[in-house]
Amino acid sequence: MHSPNRADRLTAVLTETFAPTVLRVVDDSAHHAGHMGAAAGGQTHYSVLAVADAFGGMSRVARSRAVHEALAAEFAGGMHALALRLRTPEEHARAGD
Repeated sequence: MHSPNRADRLTAVLTETFAPTVLRVVDDSAHHAGHMGAAAGGQTHYSVLAVADAFGGMSRVARSRAVHEALAAEFAGGMHALALRLRTPEEHARAGD
């Protein structure tokens, strides 16, 4: 059995913590090659779209903080950056993407 890559771990933690109805985790590391925090093996920069009822009643900053807290071990383990789109199902329906 192989050890899960960072995207798999992010997906598992976000699913367990927020129970999203939509979750997309994309490794953007190749787009950041040569930038600060980019590692030769990648797995440092990610984009996340998460749609969850858990974000209801939370400000954008509070949502971001909650995700960063849930993923603290990944930041400690070398993840450098997250681009976050965190929405409730209603917000996602209005966004149309």
